[in-house]
Amino acid sequence: MASLTEWLAKNPVFSFFPEKERIQIAQAAIPKKYAEGESVAAYGDVWPYLFVVTAGSIQAIKESSEGRSLIVLTLNPGELFWGLAFFEDAAALPVMLQSQEDSQVYLWSQEQMKPWLLANGRFSWELSRLAVRRMQRASIIVEELAFKPVASRLAGLLLDYYQDAADEPVPRSLTLDQMAAHIGTTREMVCRLLYRFSDQKLIHITRTEFVLNNRPGLVQLTGQDGELP
Repeated sequence: MASLTEWLAKNPVFSFFPEKERIQIAQAAIPKKYAEGESVAAYGDVWPYLFVVTAGSIQAIKESSEGRSLIVLTLNPGELFWGLAFFEDAAALPVMLQSQEDSQVYLWSQEQMKPWLLANGRFSWELSRLAVRRMQRASIIVEELAFKPVASRLAGLLLDYYQDAADEPVPRSLTLDQMAAHIGTTREMVCRLLYRFSDQKLIHITRTEFVLNNRPGLVQLTGQDGELP
């Protein structure tokens, strides 16, 4: 398994630091391990930390007052995240952070990282570029929720998550609740659409497996503005 110093060397935000400074940064990090489903930080927390994932995955989740969830970001090994309070004192976290599987992260407080940020313009620049990419991704999510029907969003999710399911069955790695959280709907709607896709021979589905019978049909569905034909 790669050491934290090796992870930092591969990350654009830290890679420009001389090795000696990367080692110092790694030594200052606080290691944290989370079990599957465990909370990393709650919605509304004033959470002034930056972290890098080194194992597992962490999800940023928005929840509505009705209890519906939307997964807005999934952080895999090597990826960074920071709370708003890392830059803006007293700013509340706009999402909940939760471990999708057994995970490990290394985190730094604002107090620890601020000297490096102030002394290294390149560090701030790379963090700003990452923030812009996150905003671009958020814009896509908002656009899809506003302008694409649920069936189109579900078709896109299936194509993303089950790319190897065109010829042979693959295990269903996402539950109905997880699918719903990825596309901003309810588990009941996901269940209804999956069976509709199955009736139209777009997919074959069992309780444990998926096969994408008609990948071109799903691709076409992701780009249309109406409901299922």
